[in-house]
Amino acid sequence: MTSAPVTPATPPARNTFLIATAVMAALLAIAPFVGVYPVFLMKALCFALFACAFNLLIGFGGLLSFGHAMFLGTAGYVCAHAAKEWGWPPEAAILVGTLSATALGMVAGALAIRRQGIYFAMITLALSQMIFFFYLQTPFTHGEDGIQAVPRGKLFGFIDLSNILVMYFTVLVVFLAAFVFIYRVVNSPFGQVLKAIRENEPRAISLGYDAERYKLLAFVLSAALSGLAGSVKAIVFQLASLTDVHWTMSGEVVLMTLLGGMGTIFGPVVGAFAIIGLESYLASFGQWVTVITGAIFVVCVLAFRRGIVGELGAWWAQRKR
Repeated sequence: MTSAPVTPATPPARNTFLIATAVMAALLAIAPFVGVYPVFLMKALCFALFACAFNLLIGFGGLLSFGHAMFLGTAGYVCAHAAKEWGWPPEAAILVGTLSATALGMVAGALAIRRQGIYFAMITLALSQMIFFFYLQTPFTHGEDGIQAVPRGKLFGFIDLSNILVMYFTVLVVFLAAFVFIYRVVNSPFGQVLKAIRENEPRAISLGYDAERYKLLAFVLSAALSGLAGSVKAIVFQLASLTDVHWTMSGEVVLMTLLGGMGTIFGPVVGAFAIIGLESYLASFGQWVTVITGAIFVVCVLAFRRGIVGELGAWWAQRKR
């Protein structure tokens, strides 16, 4: 049976994306020079990339994973170990960290993708917990202490990442490149088929598409991009710890994605900056930060069911009509 033709994004939508991305890049580029702390921005960008990777799976593939922290944490540990113990340059350490998350994604995806709905979510959660306890016990991670004092080194041998602004702009370039890549994936024929599977999997199968193969590829891509975020984060903060592989991190990325707008391109970025901003500026409240964040999330879900960006997009579309 022949497959139905799939068309990519229309030129107006592409132009809107390019303009919005250029504005976002410009704002992020000038932010360190107008009083915004670069370390806060780097943390937000790492989590924005993590949320965008997760959104690729749930927002466009319809697959809810409760174990995405295992990719973020695995890449962070491997990257930190390669940079500190093996003396690898940062680009090589980031690459091997990303590849390790990709390999783990292939294995986890092959096991989980055969199930749907809550069963898929529970399998990913179980695998993530197994990975967490493995890293808790294995010697190279140093248990609860984590891998500390990870050297940033020099990127490509001449870009000194010990300079905070150089490190920031390196993270910004990595984020923007991955962000544009995700947009291209979503609006490619592969992305359109993935959306079709999300909306009506039996119909997509009847048209001749191998749904499991598409979902597995989406899972692996999401794991790889999550690994990229974890590797960069380990270099930025010179630390890889159990926090990044704990199940609460998987819950946090779900919160970021839903708050910003699941299934939108810019939603996870907005959600990540909102959550990291709340955690940073409400740090004086101690453990109450979790309660306050949860309350804000409940209000936003009740008032903005499509997320911040989703509601803004719906309002703009209604206004144009």
